[in-house]
Amino acid sequence: MTDHTDSLPPVPKDKLASPTRRRLLQGTAATAAFSAMPFSLSMLSRGAMAQSASKEVISGCHWGVFTGVNEDGRAVKFRPWGGDPEPTPMLEGVRDSIYSASRIRYPMVRRAWLEQGPGADPDGRGDGDFVRVSWDKAIELVANELTRVRSEHGQQAVYGGSYGWKSPGKLHNCKTLLRRMLNLTGGFTSSIGDYSTGAAQVILPYVSGSIEVYEQCTTYPVLAEHTELMVYWGCDPHNNSQISWQVADHGAFPGTESLKKAGVKTLCIDPIKTMTCEYLDGEWIAPKPQTDLPLMLGIAHTLLSEDLHDQKFLDRYTSGFEEFKPYLTGEADGQPKDADWAAEICGIDADTIRDLARRFASKRTMLALGYSMQRQHHGEQSTWMLVTLACMLGQIGLPGGGYGLSYHYSSGGAPTHNSPIVKAIGDGAGGGDGGSVDESGSDVMIPVARFVETLLNPGKTMQFNGSDIKLPLVKMAFWAGGNPFAHHQDRNEMLRAWRELDTFVVNDFQWTATARHADIVLPCTTSYERNDIEQVGDYALSHIVAMRKIIEPQFEARDDFDIFAAIADKLGKGYEFTEGRSEMDWIRGFYEGAKIEARAKGMEMPVFDVFWESNKPLAFPLKDEEKNFVRHEAFRKDPILNALGTATGKFEIYSRAIAVYEYDDCPPHPTWMEPIERLDGPTTKYPLGLSSNHPRGRLHSQLCGTSFRDTYAVQNREPCWMNPRDAEERGIKDGDVVRVFNDRGQILAGAVVTENIMPGAMMVSEGGWFDPLNPREIGSLCRYGDVNNLTPGIATSKLAQANCGQTATADVEKFTGELPEVLVFSQPRPVSKQTTSG
Repeated sequence: MTDHTDSLPPVPKDKLASPTRRRLLQGTAATAAFSAMPFSLSMLSRGAMAQSASKEVISGCHWGVFTGVNEDGRAVKFRPWGGDPEPTPMLEGVRDSIYSASRIRYPMVRRAWLEQGPGADPDGRGDGDFVRVSWDKAIELVANELTRVRSEHGQQAVYGGSYGWKSPGKLHNCKTLLRRMLNLTGGFTSSIGDYSTGAAQVILPYVSGSIEVYEQCTTYPVLAEHTELMVYWGCDPHNNSQISWQVADHGAFPGTESLKKAGVKTLCIDPIKTMTCEYLDGEWIAPKPQTDLPLMLGIAHTLLSEDLHDQKFLDRYTSGFEEFKPYLTGEADGQPKDADWAAEICGIDADTIRDLARRFASKRTMLALGYSMQRQHHGEQSTWMLVTLACMLGQIGLPGGGYGLSYHYSSGGAPTHNSPIVKAIGDGAGGGDGGSVDESGSDVMIPVARFVETLLNPGKTMQFNGSDIKLPLVKMAFWAGGNPFAHHQDRNEMLRAWRELDTFVVNDFQWTATARHADIVLPCTTSYERNDIEQVGDYALSHIVAMRKIIEPQFEARDDFDIFAAIADKLGKGYEFTEGRSEMDWIRGFYEGAKIEARAKGMEMPVFDVFWESNKPLAFPLKDEEKNFVRHEAFRKDPILNALGTATGKFEIYSRAIAVYEYDDCPPHPTWMEPIERLDGPTTKYPLGLSSNHPRGRLHSQLCGTSFRDTYAVQNREPCWMNPRDAEERGIKDGDVVRVFNDRGQILAGAVVTENIMPGAMMVSEGGWFDPLNPREIGSLCRYGDVNNLTPGIATSKLAQANCGQTATADVEKFTGELPEVLVFSQPRPVSKQTTSG
């Protein structure tokens, strides 16, 4: 239960003294002082004044709820909230992001672009030659360029599909604000999907009827009571659940603790021994990277051949198993997908594979799948096959059994509280409705991971999820709240594509590689220099927290809302953008909307001013029904009344819809297809499989440019995990700087020699900042260690057109040359302010 001593609870309606005296101050410091006095606005003002003078301010971020300590106008400490069950040490890096050497201080324009016009010297992007301009000049340049590009090439030539882990908050969602401005001023090309789950979220509606990857799993209290075998398959909640899309609640940590206390047997299937595996003392099984699908097929074949599968479940709750079975048995192609066949590919002993099948079938088993497998060539297949495997086990909808797709993400499995939903600002597609959801009104939408392909192939027809898309000509791109020069694959192909742009505009607060490759750079505030509101826990939704401003904006940083409002105003749509509301007007409106919903749920939230000045998160209760939630339980109880969203209303092991598409890289049932390269693959050139997992000390690329990097970097380089056997063969020792390379690129990294990665594999986490030795040279050595120099830019398949960030092979050698200085974490080279900038 939530510790209400450190949070502000709502009041159930049946506890109100009368509907005319809703002071609603229970659980706050104000209760004792005010309870005996009549409520008045003047008293509230005095309370507000006293609170605003406080140097300790509650706020929230992707890393959790915290108190910011302000001394003499400087944030000196971010102290974790007392209600956080497992605060992350990364909070210190969060604080440092305000003051890091990479902070963008002023509006900046690339010199060649400013002096010679759009499209000038595209090879020079990234070389650091910027000119400082005034905000008025910067806004004018952006507005004029939007007008020019739309006039000369059409609205589709403006790309606003900006993607990335923007800061949380219902108002300062820079991705939504960018699209709001573009929708109101003339339209743009947008994007669909994401990099996290691009393949899974497309295949799953055909298989289980919804995207599922962001939906609640069976909760941890149920797992602790009923699960006998917990299988974390490429799934590491102890790493990934340090952060959340909203404000992190860290509910996965008490969840796994409950499994440990209950003595639940844990099995971790991963080339790397994960933090979760170490914490739970789990059994570690390490297949070769990219070979999980053959392992699943080998288990499935054993279930079938030994009559361990649940035929009654398959008959009642699934469609297409009979079409899939000939492939599994080998009747269709002459190759049984048995344990011996699987062992040759994945490297796991055939007897172990057969034993896994028997253990899965004999125990109440939960299969927890991560996202990494679907970020591989043909990534749709592994997610589809895991659901198929769960169907064969027949435990879906039973307490503690089945499968879950978000246990590693934002503390999936933490029970959902009885809270209202705080709405957010809309993107203008619906006419400027402030409470609308973020749905783009653009005419053209391309798969988000195919932007580079779009730049290089205007006019090309791309097949995508059963439809054809004609790729537009794009001449201007605007990015806010993301770092494509970290999260996109095949960095050198990306550099070639970026040369097709006339203009690239970036909003950010740090000089990431993306900002360094921009033509116009607009410095924005961090979350800690502005006000906002957010919910705690993507799944738990346990609290609403005031994200209060801790310090004033640094240098000339402006809020994204103000930046886009100014651009919209320059284009004649200023009022339509702001709707005449201030920052606090919007935040108050979001809260009041939630207050109405809470009332319908039988709770009365405090009035906004009391909530805001309480300096505490607002807590919501947890009902037994949600605490004991079982995924697909209703479907199992009545598959007709509670049919899934598929064409048949059942789990589809064979999809007739996909069969109609006739894609050569996505058959109509789960199928093993060789990726373009893999460890020990038949056509692979390089000897080591390369994993690009989520980093342990940052959120993708966020915090890489802060002092927290010192806690994990090796000689100021991104770590490269290697097994001792592979390191010894190459004369590499722990702590050496190494060069990792393949035909796509080359990077420097710092060797971490460890038994916690299988032989034949190495890991360089994604999110390291790209720092080319020679920015004008495509293929130049990256000094820091951006792994996406090495990963391919191909699509998973024609169905999803998602990214393949976990498909790569490479080699590694000890670096023996003169070690170049890492420059990406400092300011671009100094330039003088242009005197004519206004």
